Amino acid sequence: MGIGLKDIVIPAATAMVSASVLFVVRGIAFRLLHKWAEKTETRIDDIIIRSLKVPSVYWCIAIGLYIGVAVSDFPEKYVFYFSRAIHVIVILSITTAAANLSGKIFKNYIQKSDLPIPTTGLAYGILKGTILVIGFLIILSVLGISITPLITALGVGGLAVALALQDTLANLFAGIHILVEKSVRVGDFIRLETGQEGYVEDITWRTTRIRMLPNNMVIIPNSKLSQSIVTNYYLPEKRMALLIPVSVSYSSDPEKVERILIEEAKKAVGEIPGLLGEPEPFVRFIPGFGDSSLDFTLICQVQEFVDQYLAQHELRKRVFKRFKEEGIEIPFPHRTVYLREEREWKK
Repeated sequence: MGIGLKDIVIPAATAMVSASVLFVVRGIAFRLLHKWAEKTETRIDDIIIRSLKVPSVYWCIAIGLYIGVAVSDFPEKYVFYFSRAIHVIVILSITTAAANLSGKIFKNYIQKSDLPIPTTGLAYGILKGTILVIGFLIILSVLGISITPLITALGVGGLAVALALQDTLANLFAGIHILVEKSVRVGDFIRLETGQEGYVEDITWRTTRIRMLPNNMVIIPNSKLSQSIVTNYYLPEKRMALLIPVSVSYSSDPEKVERILIEEAKKAVGEIPGLLGEPEPFVRFIPGFGDSSLDFTLICQVQEFVDQYLAQHELRKRVFKRFKEEGIEIPFPHRTVYLREEREWKK
């Protein structure tokens, strides 16, 4: 039995009208939702609205097609194929919306909470990937495709894939290991054994990105990072000791030098950003007796690694000015050279 033009036009017109009405309803609904979201303090409703905006277009189209097929006189075989296609569209759009929504809510929740879980591209990708795989399996089930042979084929071909993607898989599992171990976290200031140092910007499925102080980006494979010797300046805490060497002449009084250094360091607390008063600054007569000077070390605490630069800059200026006022000399290195006459040398 053939299908006439009338049998196609009426269902198509019905589908288009139904979809158009649904688009109008969708637009009104999203306007009302946006107005409501603006009145709330939480960002969750904004995230939900943004995540559903694109998938809702496919839902309108799918429902319009479903209504068009329902009023048609198509043979049962065509209705079956149309229904499967509509189901696939709906499931795929719901899966995409759920993956995006869960990822954004996960990031928002972790950023607002104090949980020690990094919101990295790797964690975000694993969460979205899991939801997408589940959606793909549901689509296969709707299409009547058994997933058992697929799993068997993947198991047989898994060895070949693992060998072909050896480096990629090594980086992936190294990234997971870094996240679980938490020895390097997003936001930490670290130094690599090669000398580069900076803030950890992101840990992705393949690489870790480190933003250096000159605002350059170092990109290192996760497998290399997991095997490297890394100094993390944010573990066990951000606060760190700042050691400033100070040298004075042998004619200086060590007690007076120590007192001046401590006084200047204490006065600078609260005036120099990042310089801490607790634990209190102190001085040690170390390294001690130099070739041409008495060598001291002023030890104080700064809030985090990058605060040391400004603290050293300001403290050295204050100490230099105070030494001038107190008449304490900062010596220049010097050497004594003895010369002998040539005839004495020959003897």
